[in-house]
Amino acid sequence: MIFYSSIRDYEDPKRQYEEEVLVLDDTDEVYKLVLYNDDVHTFDYVIDCLIEICKHTLEQAEQCTVLVHFKGKCTVKTGSMDVLKPMHEKLLSRELTSEII
Repeated sequence: MIFYSSIRDYEDPKRQYEEEVLVLDDTDEVYKLVLYNDDVHTFDYVIDCLIEICKHTLEQAEQCTVLVHFKGKCTVKTGSMDVLKPMHEKLLSRELTSEII
């Protein structure tokens, strides 16, 4: 048996929420910046690079680094070519292997 403590408890559990959603135009192309595994760099080095270059949080950078290590690659950022190209070049300048697809 369920007891309701107030009128509020009778509200419909299926609530509707308003969300702000960014919609890309058909002309916008979304690219992926993919980071590949190597046997040279430490986890800490890669994490620091992802935080600095890709503006990841510590948790995002750690998760991406683990995925790169175990899966061989990970998409670390998505967006337009204009946004990803400078990040790609900075990763390369840090001797990390990445590509934009």
